[in-house]
Amino acid sequence: MAGWDKKLLWSFMFLLAGAVAQTVVYPFTSTCAVRGSTVTLPCTFTPRKSFSDGQREVPLKIVRVRWCKNHVLCQGSMPSVYDSNSANIDPRYQYLGDKKTNCTLQIRDVQQGDNASFRFRMEADRPEGHFTNQTGVNVTVVDSSKMRIISSSDDKKLSRGENVTLLCASVCTFHQLEVTWFKDGHALSDTGPSLHLSPLTAEDSGNYTCALKKSMETLSEPYSLQVEAGAGGNLPPIPGVVFVVLLVVIALVLFIVERRLRAAEGQRAAEAS
Repeated sequence: MAGWDKKLLWSFMFLLAGAVAQTVVYPFTSTCAVRGSTVTLPCTFTPRKSFSDGQREVPLKIVRVRWCKNHVLCQGSMPSVYDSNSANIDPRYQYLGDKKTNCTLQIRDVQQGDNASFRFRMEADRPEGHFTNQTGVNVTVVDSSKMRIISSSDDKKLSRGENVTLLCASVCTFHQLEVTWFKDGHALSDTGPSLHLSPLTAEDSGNYTCALKKSMETLSEPYSLQVEAGAGGNLPPIPGVVFVVLLVVIALVLFIVERRLRAAEGQRAAEAS
């Protein structure tokens, strides 16, 4: 009996250790996204390595990972927004993770239907390794919120040669936000949330706007940027400098010629006397 009790105790300890080690962690459990934007749901997991069948430790291997929407357990025939065992997945949902530790999900072109709770589930080659974190991540979708431009400088009048960064932001915190930048109504090639202008030139002056790449309804109010000449602006232009130098050279030549003429006249007068 003592041997059997000891074996039962060790089995319980292995089972408890496996259950404790099995986790899914979401760095944040709620976020918001503007319709048409991209949002990333960071996620890490620790799978159960093994379980005891009463006689030996049986190793476990993760064979399937899933993300579900508005389902507490994310199991069975419940449709998944991502399923590693299925090829029929909406391309808007991109799994950036693996079957080891990373379970990050990215939602592109966010729609109103993404206003929901998302949960990750891991499944092993034995049912003992299946696990779903019921906490999940709540996504709140904001419809067509206007973007706004934030500058790294409080001064809208900057000098030539300085640096400035313009940030396209909204009421939500974005991850890998794709926007369209405009200058005086013309689209720029930059697509990131920040526009870095360095070094500034007179050509950078103008009105800047930004919007989510797939939603012009989010177009921001214009941000006016004026680049002034700066400390070098009061210097005379190059042609004027050349003209002044020429005048100095001519005056110097005339001075030398005049001195030589006077010297020659003095020498002739001395010889005549």
